[in-house]
Amino acid sequence: MSAINETTSQRLTLGMLQDRYGYELVPDFARDVTVTSLANDVDSVTPGALYMPGIRIDKGRIALAVRRGAYAVMLPTSMRNAVDDPQVPVLFADPSPRQIGELAASIAGRPSESIAVFAIAGSDVDRVREDVDVLAQFLHMLGNPVGTVCEGDSQSLERFLDLSYPVDAFAMQRVFSVCVEDGAAAIILALNARTIAPGALESVGVDVLGYDDAGGHVDEMIAHVGEQYGCTLDANTHLAQRDAETDAMAEQADFGDGHARALSLAIAMTLAAGVRKTNIRNALRVSKELR
Repeated sequence: MSAINETTSQRLTLGMLQDRYGYELVPDFARDVTVTSLANDVDSVTPGALYMPGIRIDKGRIALAVRRGAYAVMLPTSMRNAVDDPQVPVLFADPSPRQIGELAASIAGRPSESIAVFAIAGSDVDRVREDVDVLAQFLHMLGNPVGTVCEGDSQSLERFLDLSYPVDAFAMQRVFSVCVEDGAAAIILALNARTIAPGALESVGVDVLGYDDAGGHVDEMIAHVGEQYGCTLDANTHLAQRDAETDAMAEQADFGDGHARALSLAIAMTLAAGVRKTNIRNALRVSKELR
């Protein structure tokens, strides 16, 4: 399911969308209609939804969305003359991925701003999965409840999240909302095509970006991540990579589980997030003593 519900007191009306993005509204007198959720899957439509079917459009789906309680439908401008009697107001628009991300974030209450966002990139999908798992364990060791988004194994704290992969912008905002509601302090994202759909992170700022790819070019990676997923990488984003010091700290931890490389990256990312070396060393020492 791909839907996101309104979680703030801010009203989102069709008139606001018309004014903000220049969408064409039919009929024009429907400007005051308020939508309380967005859905790009007819099975996810609930009463009050704006149904945005994207490229999978047919009259049967539109009619079903209306029966399920959609208050309005967004259709491509190419369909202006193809809809006879939609029964609900229609926004004719060709929204960009950025606009879709902004809409999803806005109606969700921008939950990503209330949680630390860690993201891990790399060309090896299996290594990225390991990096996500180890970072989650390490942040938990430091006392931080976390959520993770990784193909087939996404969680909010200890709760498994049933997602369809790759995760789109609507589902991504819903995950942020769930993690915030559950009390997570951070969320960790696996930046690969199997996990996250193109443009799914529009309007999402990344706090720490981890990268561990032998022979990879950092500048090219950053450009690719921003272009592929739409996330905001700016002066507030800290880039983290393994180095001799974090490798030594990981080796000294002597976990004996073959995760020294991933642990080194986790240490580098927590350092980039502002955690003190003393706290990290203490956590590693306590964890070693408990093993």
